[in-house]
Amino acid sequence: MRVRIGKAILGWGAVALILFSGAKVQAKGFEVTVLGAHGGLEDGNLSAYLLREQGANVGVLLDAGTVLNGMEKADAAHAFDRLTLPDDPKTSRAGGLVHHVIQGYLISHAHLDHVAGLIAVSPNDPGKPIYALPSVLSVMQDDLFNHRVWPNLADRGPKPALGLFHYHDLLEGQSVPLAETTLTVTSYPLSHGGVESTAFLLRSGADALLYLGDTGPDAVEHSNRLETLWRLMAPLVRAHQLRGMIIECSYDNSRADAQLFGHMTPLWLLRELRALKTQAGLSMKGFPVLVSHIKPVLTQGEAVEHRIEAQLGAGNEEGFRFIIARQGAQIAFP
Repeated sequence: MRVRIGKAILGWGAVALILFSGAKVQAKGFEVTVLGAHGGLEDGNLSAYLLREQGANVGVLLDAGTVLNGMEKADAAHAFDRLTLPDDPKTSRAGGLVHHVIQGYLISHAHLDHVAGLIAVSPNDPGKPIYALPSVLSVMQDDLFNHRVWPNLADRGPKPALGLFHYHDLLEGQSVPLAETTLTVTSYPLSHGGVESTAFLLRSGADALLYLGDTGPDAVEHSNRLETLWRLMAPLVRAHQLRGMIIECSYDNSRADAQLFGHMTPLWLLRELRALKTQAGLSMKGFPVLVSHIKPVLTQGEAVEHRIEAQLGAGNEEGFRFIIARQGAQIAFP
């Protein structure tokens, strides 16, 4: 399935093209392929978003709850029809996609629905960098790649460290180039029910896209991390450099605040986005928001995605463009 941004979003992107038409860096925008959309329950469809510059053959994976199955599902949905892969008769189509398109993993936090695909595919996807905050890498080192849960295929931690994957510590607010791509990333900590999660700001020239790992609203988390993030993002919104956002909404509005465990509902997501709009000080009508990490339910009735989409629409006075993440979808952020 291929999703294109409608006229309102093209209007938003067109402003950026006008602003930067005379700049040295050509605006390209981004493409995001949903390898895994859900925040639990459905193994084979857990949080993983492949980010590429528009037209690029390579990119990075934002979280990695699902890797191989997600690549196969997206390929079956024709998401990669235009990619050019190396001619290797010994490697399967899926192997070529995993080995050559993914040039690194950005892990927001080490909960299993964000790392299970990386762990599973790791023996056959060597040589990749893993980028994360030090607190996240310490969990991967001590609790995952530790020769008890899984062989230590990384380059530090319990011996022998086999060195097939390379840990890269990200420091808050510092821009880091992502190997084998033209992208950079800047990381910011988020509060996720007592666990440090991460927001990643990906940049290509003047263009930017914001990805948030799991996070709860500031008021429930007793935190100011989203307030700080919105303050930092506001200048990018005003300059029309921020092309879009990927942010979670795990539950519908029937979920009590005391049972959020560091997650969002439509009510809270709308409040946080309004806080960003207030910081930016201008209309964000048409701004694209890819809604991630919806948790499936095992009860009969309307699909939870439909309820969340309806609840977001009912409260969307600012006119944000909400797109529900679905496995295999490819979303353009021009």
